[in-house]
Amino acid sequence: MSELIPTYQLQAFATPAGESDPAVYFPDYGGVKPTIPLHQPYRGDYYKISLCLRGRAELKVNLAPFVVTPGCLVLATPDVIKEWGRVSEDYETLSVFFTRDFISTHHAATGKLHFLVAPPTPVLSLASAEAAGIAASFRFLQQKYAAASPQRDNIVKSILGGLLYEIGALYEQPAGSGQHHSSNPGQSRARQLAAGFRQLLQTHCGTERSVQFYAAALCITPKHLTELVKDATGRTASEWIAEAVALEAKALLQNPALTVAQVAQGLQFTDQFAFSRFFKRSTGLSPTAYRQAG
Repeated sequence: MSELIPTYQLQAFATPAGESDPAVYFPDYGGVKPTIPLHQPYRGDYYKISLCLRGRAELKVNLAPFVVTPGCLVLATPDVIKEWGRVSEDYETLSVFFTRDFISTHHAATGKLHFLVAPPTPVLSLASAEAAGIAASFRFLQQKYAAASPQRDNIVKSILGGLLYEIGALYEQPAGSGQHHSSNPGQSRARQLAAGFRQLLQTHCGTERSVQFYAAALCITPKHLTELVKDATGRTASEWIAEAVALEAKALLQNPALTVAQVAQGLQFTDQFAFSRFFKRSTGLSPTAYRQAG
């Protein structure tokens, strides 16, 4: 992954009084706020889930614009490019941060929280009853997070797990829609591998552009990876890789302090000309024309 787009750790958002290395963090927005330039493209090595209570905020996720209003659930997964725009003075949310390790340790093996790997949308508008239910679960989690107990960490992780399953149900397609998840074990395995590929791609797209790399990381052949990704998504692994690299390049080109040559170098292209050919083939514009159009 290119290091030209900063990646922030969970601890960067914790208050001075917070834990030194928290697995779960429930922020108190009335306290000291982090001085992190969230209005510029960045990544986070953590998950964050927020429920908007009031106000309005503008957010870009992988350069796609979203508007967050009351009743919206915001899911920020690791490695996606985020950028906050205008945020109203009265913007208020209930939020929780948690690490990758929390998911891998407690839930990844179940396969029940696939929405955390490839969410259909980062901003989900909830019905009023759904929002009220999620808000109640958030507040219960907040209460236990603030309570002194020798088993506080285990209690908080258990409640957070319940919240995640509750949110996961909101992302599930209704029965009869033709889009709900199959119980076929072979199809389930293929979906897991396809989701694993997309997760690896988010992490390594700035430095790795070969199907062979991702196939080796998943312990399958490049041909198998190409076939299963095509079956699961309708697009080839190469197409996903090209799109991810182009997205990374677009985000970097928005920074006027970086030259095209520096962007090419950061993305591990052999030279500026190879990068320019790739970018024009992917977007229809040269890097310079893209900057001028933006």
